[in-house]
Amino acid sequence: MSEIVELKEEGPAQSPAVAAGRVPMAWRPVAAVTAVAVVVHAAVLTRYGWFGDEFYYVICGRHPAWGYVDQPPLTPFLARLAAAIPLDNGLVGLRALAVAFQAGCIVLTAVLTAELGGRRRAQLIAAGAIAASPVFVGASLLFGTTVTDQFFWVAVLVLAARALRIGTTRAWLLAGLVAGLGLENKSTVAVLLLGLCVGLALFRRPVLCTRGPWLAGVLAVLIEVPNLVWDAQNRWINLSMTRSLAHKSGGPLGSLLVQLPELVIAGAGILLIALWILGIRRLNSAEQGAQRWILAVVVVAVVVFTASGGKAYYPAPALAGLFAAGAVCVERVDSPRGRRAWPALIAITAIMSVLTLLPVLPVQAADKIRALNPDVMDTYGWPQFVTEVAQATKTLPPGVPIFTSDYEEAGALTILGPADGVHRTIASGHNTYWLWGPPPGSDATVFTTGLTAADLAPICGKVTLLGQYTLPDGLRNDELDRGIPFYLCQDPRGTWAQLWPGVKHLD
Repeated sequence: MSEIVELKEEGPAQSPAVAAGRVPMAWRPVAAVTAVAVVVHAAVLTRYGWFGDEFYYVICGRHPAWGYVDQPPLTPFLARLAAAIPLDNGLVGLRALAVAFQAGCIVLTAVLTAELGGRRRAQLIAAGAIAASPVFVGASLLFGTTVTDQFFWVAVLVLAARALRIGTTRAWLLAGLVAGLGLENKSTVAVLLLGLCVGLALFRRPVLCTRGPWLAGVLAVLIEVPNLVWDAQNRWINLSMTRSLAHKSGGPLGSLLVQLPELVIAGAGILLIALWILGIRRLNSAEQGAQRWILAVVVVAVVVFTASGGKAYYPAPALAGLFAAGAVCVERVDSPRGRRAWPALIAITAIMSVLTLLPVLPVQAADKIRALNPDVMDTYGWPQFVTEVAQATKTLPPGVPIFTSDYEEAGALTILGPADGVHRTIASGHNTYWLWGPPPGSDATVFTTGLTAADLAPICGKVTLLGQYTLPDGLRNDELDRGIPFYLCQDPRGTWAQLWPGVKHLD
């Protein structure tokens, strides 16, 4: 009743769609699809082990702040809470939270399909497509900003569609609240909001004459202000990080030649691209003119991230809108052949995604297909690294600190190290670790990991190789490819404070 009253008060926002209401949700079958996805993920929740970034999120969460070099505060905050569950050093809690966010994406895409007029079959196809999509399955392998970002993008799309249907200020404020939380999770949500603004200006201009969208935008910005203040106080280091990542990806040309094709393959898999095409056709049709704003969001996201040298998975969550619209199209042109074909295509895509993107295979088999997705093998081998460091440092005096080349090594030693007897000061010049500053004083001897003799030459007068990180049976991961030598660094060329500016690196 409250929504009906508000509609009467905000007459200009009414539309025929409001009277009709949203298509009923097929909650049971959608829940069944979601449950299957959750069970598959739960079966291999922690099979291999930690991913390096997960250590970093937990450690960042232990250093509460309104921002970090490479992300706003929400994901580290959630990581700290999840890792408090004392199972596998907190990994069970982290992975369970990742699966929960992926389940949310599946359900929300079905809700978006209902907002677009899709009934039971369309909702099932859309939910199944997200559950099978390589980019969504791969993101839910581990807990981090990618899986949470996907959730917030799809949630904002759903709430914006709902606000456009209902037309109330309250509905828009809810969308603004979730968008603000999304900005506190990852700054890429700003591109989603830009796309939404473009879509409304082009296809739903009368809505901009109401106060709802504007108040929602103000609310989202207000929620984001603390992170902006933090970034300003730290000389906009987040922008420096963004430029570094864009350069590493090859800039706009690299995105156009590599990241964009990767988006198509990772987003839909080869078999579900047709669903995107149907979604584009439907959103661009006269019948769906009121929902064409979703197409604008997709176009803006792809163009902006490509032009800025962004990674392939950045615009991926916007493509949930194409899955939803495509599923509605499939339902409207239903045929006996289609009834058999689409479930089969989704099932095959899901099997391919699970086999290549989750740790379901024996580790030797996963190593052989590492070129398809290195992330799976990158969750293998961290206990081995920590054990080898413990062995290499066991004869060193207790006060000798460890200086690592990146936050992954530092995080692994901080979280897994105590169980192996590593109780030392851990420092790094990588990303936010550098912002936390150097250890006090000047250490005559430092144990280093991942840094080469050339890296250490400006820091130490004497460098001694003590060993090298290895994996058994010829297995490989990203850390092994990069190489992690263990050096003893002696005769420092200054105090930690003097050396610290030179050890900074953002990537």
